[in-house]
Amino acid sequence: MASEATPAGGETAARGGPPASKVRRPGELVLALATLALGVFVLVEAGGITVPGSTNTMGPRAFPYLVGAMAAVVGAVLVVAVLRGKYGHEEGGEDVDPTAKTDWLTIVLLCVVLVVHVFTINVIGWPFAAAILFGGASVVLGARPWWRAVLAGLALGLVIQVVFGGLLGLSLPPGPLLEGVAIFRG
Repeated sequence: MASEATPAGGETAARGGPPASKVRRPGELVLALATLALGVFVLVEAGGITVPGSTNTMGPRAFPYLVGAMAAVVGAVLVVAVLRGKYGHEEGGEDVDPTAKTDWLTIVLLCVVLVVHVFTINVIGWPFAAAILFGGASVVLGARPWWRAVLAGLALGLVIQVVFGGLLGLSLPPGPLLEGVAIFRG
């Protein structure tokens, strides 16, 4: 069936059918409402998080409040946009080779890296276990040179440890090498 361009934005429609921008797609409204509902749910549930007696830190409610508020705002904006008739543009398709075989070795190695990460968190601490996770996954997925990926993973693990363990006061084990350093407390 041939397609023709419509005057608005070059969208195509089947001959005799409505323009692509005028076709109702309830999935977009469902996704927008689900995003809004998820944001409201996170905001409500964040209020039930127990806060320690210390009020000099941001505490464990800060991040859920931030994420919930952002999800609720994005969901509300999407609901309004979809109800006003602003739909997403369909893509022609992905650039995927359907005949390509699954690389099972890569999948197994990623699972091994994840399992090693989980079992080393309490032994060597979060920052070093994160270096294993992020660096190992990067190397398995093709990052070269390997030492740069491991250093980037360690840097990311240290930043996460400082933000969540040191600043927010969440319990991330710093490990035996960083146990006495105040900024890494967890």
